[in-house]
Amino acid sequence: MSDLQGMFREAWSQALLGFSAAEQEAEKVLGRIADAAGFTPEDVRRHARDFGQRLQAQRRDMERSIDEAVRRATGRLRFPSREEVAGLRQRVDELAARLDALSKEREKRAG
Repeated sequence: MSDLQGMFREAWSQALLGFSAAEQEAEKVLGRIADAAGFTPEDVRRHARDFGQRLQAQRRDMERSIDEAVRRATGRLRFPSREEVAGLRQRVDELAARLDALSKEREKRAG
């Protein structure tokens, strides 16, 4: 399971790095366009802000899509949740305690 989680983390990290690189390149291109078009600093700021907001919205959408895809993929593999594992661990501990108590009671009767 940890190998699969590692693969998902690596894929997620690579996706975010790629997206960040695209954002940086877009900022450079926007700067070049502003210089070539003769925009005022206020125009550049406004366009950059609008463009940045659109990029952020697209990034959130992409992150949601990736999160959902990972959830669906792991759901198909039927990994138990943390709560399920904790519940099973508690039940095993309770059963172990009951077995110990029964074993001690049996020893008293035999002894």
